[in-house]
Amino acid sequence: MKPILPSLTLVRRLAAPPGRVFEAWTDPALVAQWFGPQRTHVDQAELDLRVGGEFRIALVEDDEVRTGKGTKHVACGRYLAIEAPKLLKFSWWWASSAERVSQVTVTLRAIAGGTELTLLHEQLPDIATAARHTRGWAEALDRLVVLAAV
Repeated sequence: MKPILPSLTLVRRLAAPPGRVFEAWTDPALVAQWFGPQRTHVDQAELDLRVGGEFRIALVEDDEVRTGKGTKHVACGRYLAIEAPKLLKFSWWWASSAERVSQVTVTLRAIAGGTELTLLHEQLPDIATAARHTRGWAEALDRLVVLAAV
């Protein structure tokens, strides 16, 4: 029997219609404005938005003061399902550990005043990784909420 792998679920309400929120996930220029936890910025976002297409988003930590240069992390994945403007499903891995593949599902639902976003990240390898991803996604989604309100 396969072990049950950790997952995480986050929900946010955004003051923008689902189409605009979907665009924030699928337009590289918009992704660069919110993607990643606090104290990071997107150095490069490449998105091949089609089922089977891949994405690659390079995040740089804003730690120049401490180290003299920002530490770089590259998030990668492959789109598994795209249903604009309500669903994105994709595989997820870090370029530094491509053998550890998990899966993310983003569901967008119209509500009064905007959109309810549910992010489900499944098949994480362990509890520690789930905790780090919970923090990272929570901070990124908080940045998205601010962007959507503009």
